[in-house]
Amino acid sequence: MSNASLTIRHKLYDFIRVADDKKLNAIYHLLENEIEQTREWWKDKSFTTELDHRYVAMENGTDKGFTLDELETSISKLRKKKYG
Repeated sequence: MSNASLTIRHKLYDFIRVADDKKLNAIYHLLENEIEQTREWWKDKSFTTELDHRYVAMENGTDKGFTLDELETSISKLRKKKYG
């Protein structure tokens, strides 16, 4: 996350903390669809179907998955690639 994004995020947090009901409702309605999609992932049929397929593959051994060490190494490499 860039410094500019971090600054904007903090300004928004501060604004929302002190905003009156009218302003909160306006902000929420502006972002409502995006907020609800994020919060209600279980209603997304294609996403839950994909999770079910992956779970079955892990359970029956078709997909071996990743060890915690492999996952941490992968995340570390991605962070270095993105942030230097």
